[in-house]
Order: sequence, then structure tokens, then C-alpha cells
Amino acid sequence: MSELRELYQEIILDHNKRPRNFRVLESADHRAVGHNPLCGDQISVFVELDGDVIRDVSFEGAGCAISKASASMMTEAVKGKTRAEVQQLFDEFHAMVTSSPDTLPDVDKIGKLAAFAGVCEFPARVKCASLAWHTLQAAINGASHPVSTE
Repeated sequence: MSELRELYQEIILDHNKRPRNFRVLESADHRAVGHNPLCGDQISVFVELDGDVIRDVSFEGAGCAISKASASMMTEAVKGKTRAEVQQLFDEFHAMVTSSPDTLPDVDKIGKLAAFAGVCEFPARVKCASLAWHTLQAAINGASHPVSTE
């Protein structure tokens, strides 16, 4: 189990140091801003929809390693998915980061996002891990106000 945790830590550190899709998406037709006042994370999520499918997605912002890595991995995970598939993935992710540390994630459903399974052991970090996801939902749903984890 410790080898798995080390691998997960490496994945999170890699996405923090070299975030994927970290840019303003000029072609975005949906966007939202999110803020975690507890630790200062701030994020903007940009989404280009093609009907009901996420054609492209990106983010910008500043925050802790968990927040930035989560946003990076989220953008990779949701590209090409429908709104319904994104909602299902959000539900799986949120359940994983808020569940018991003894509950193992279903890697078939969540894929590399399983790297965040250990976040549930640190309740204050759950908001860091889920900020990008809540902001993505706000963007897709056309929310006009910023998202806050408080």
C-alpha cells in the first residue's frame, strides 16, 4: 500500500509542477471562477462545448499542490465526455475524497483520479481537491456568480 501511495504522490506532484491544460481557452463558451478562502486557492475554468460534449477545457489560477493537480487531472479526465458523464465522474470523485480512508476507489470508474483517494484523511484538503470540480460544474451550468468552497 505504501508503494501505491508513493506513486499517487508522484502523480500529484507531477501535475502540480507541470499542469496540463493550464491556459486561457480563447474559444471557451462557458467559464467560471472559483475560490477556496480557507487556503487561498483561486481558479478559473474555461469550457468549450460541442452540443452536450466537452470539446476542450482548461484552467488558470493559483493554489496549493492538491488544488492545481486536481484541476490538471480533471481537465484531462473530462475532455470528450458529455455533461452526464462529467456529473457521474464528479459524483465518483467527490464520494472518494469524502469517504472513509479504508474505502478503496473503483479505478475502473475513476482512473488516474484515484491518486486523490488519500485526501479523505485530511478533511481540510477536500475543498482543495474539489474546487476545480465545483468550478467546472458552475461553468457548464452557466453560473453567473463565483464558486466558493465556504
